[in-house]
Amino acid sequence: MLIKNSRLRRKEGLWNISIKNGKIHKITQEALFDDNDCIDAAGHLTTAPYVEPHIHLDAVFTAGEPHWNESGTLFEGIELWAERKKQITIDDVKNRAKKAIRLQISQGIQFVRSHVDTTDPQLTALKALLEVKEEVKDIINLQLVAFPQEGICSYPDGDKLLEEAVKLGADAVGAIPHYEFTREYGIKSLNKAFELAQKYDRLIDIHCDEIDDPQSHFLGTVAAMAYKLEMGDKVSASHTTAMHSYNNPYAYKLFRLLHLAGINIISCPTENIHLQGRFDTFPKRRGITRVKELLEAGINTSVAQDSIMDPWYPLGTDNPLREVDMCIHACQMMGYQEIINSFDLVTDNAAKALHITNDYGIDKGKPANIIIIDADNEFDAIRNLSPVLYSIRRGKVILEREPQKVKMKQI
Repeated sequence: MLIKNSRLRRKEGLWNISIKNGKIHKITQEALFDDNDCIDAAGHLTTAPYVEPHIHLDAVFTAGEPHWNESGTLFEGIELWAERKKQITIDDVKNRAKKAIRLQISQGIQFVRSHVDTTDPQLTALKALLEVKEEVKDIINLQLVAFPQEGICSYPDGDKLLEEAVKLGADAVGAIPHYEFTREYGIKSLNKAFELAQKYDRLIDIHCDEIDDPQSHFLGTVAAMAYKLEMGDKVSASHTTAMHSYNNPYAYKLFRLLHLAGINIISCPTENIHLQGRFDTFPKRRGITRVKELLEAGINTSVAQDSIMDPWYPLGTDNPLREVDMCIHACQMMGYQEIINSFDLVTDNAAKALHITNDYGIDKGKPANIIIIDADNEFDAIRNLSPVLYSIRRGKVILEREPQKVKMKQI
């Protein structure tokens, strides 16, 4: 396959990409010819695929079941999910997850990390998504996080269920320390998550401080553990919304530790702008973690959808650029270069969080996983929420979209 007239990130001019045996063979501005497949990118932005670093595929499309989250709080969402998950079956989870994956593919996503609730004695959702992972492996990379939604220490046999989930094949270990009954339980849950990750050689992704409480400081514990155990690049902390409420001297101290540890931060802008500040009158907090400041401090940060029509968030299409758009508005990242760089939040930075950088990127010898966007550059892609015209997986087209045509009267 040949992709010609591509506009690549951080490169001037137009480029041609030769693909052989599913890998990138050559990237050059010289003329190339291919007797087989040839795609003319026509000067459109050509990049590595989008990465979705945080979604809950077991809960997608369950909003309103058993009823809608009228308070809009995280806590009512968890209570509703506790009721809905009693009804799940293997087929129920698989059908909804595959519907979401089709939506992700239509958006140019090829790498996904999904959290899966393990506070279920049967581990039904995990078993279902392990099947889905195998069934979709040719078109999407799916990582699964064993996630104890109702706690490791606060849920009966939560620690045993978490370990069983890892044994069954979960790629990462999760925790939710701020939701545990006590702070002591929260610390104990983090110790258990790190213990299992070391024992089974797994990644770690913690739902961390997703609360407006300025005294919720579990992120510091996560970073300290990662630093001590030299696991930083394998560790992600998701949400971290309490950071929005930290006083600046404490945040300054925390940032030094985060940088030393080298952990990843994953923010969910649309979800947290919806959920946080629910107990405020006025002024109301935005509730999104300090993405701008984290990036300025050299801490790897990415953004994610989190939910698609579930008890926590009633909307969602998993368009990565929509998350970027919300992030740069709410976090005041609207300088020209900031907008350009924010494209990294759903590509390079997210790939680093998933620990997949060896197989990610448009470089010679890497798998030919490529998307072509209906825009000439990152700025226009973000401004227009531009759709993906082609998604190519290991040298094969898995999505092709005709550019939108509009007829308008002259004025």
